[in-house]
Amino acid sequence: MEQDITIIFEQILKASQSIDIAESEFKRMMYEDAEMRSRYKAWCAEQEVSEKRGFVDYCMERIDEFDSCWDALTDIDESYE
Repeated sequence: MEQDITIIFEQILKASQSIDIAESEFKRMMYEDAEMRSRYKAWCAEQEVSEKRGFVDYCMERIDEFDSCWDALTDIDESYE
């Protein structure tokens, strides 16, 4: 069964804890795995993003989403003060 490429993105980002390290690991994986390169190209076309920035943009978006969750919790906490 083929794994959704965004699940791989999430695994890389979670393991790396930094966009720079995640990008380096992603590039290594792309270099080593022709099937992943093909799936990534298809994902980029589907999402209408560039292959050069698609992974990094995805990671930045996920980090922004995570940060906004914490911001929302902070807002709730401050309203009880």
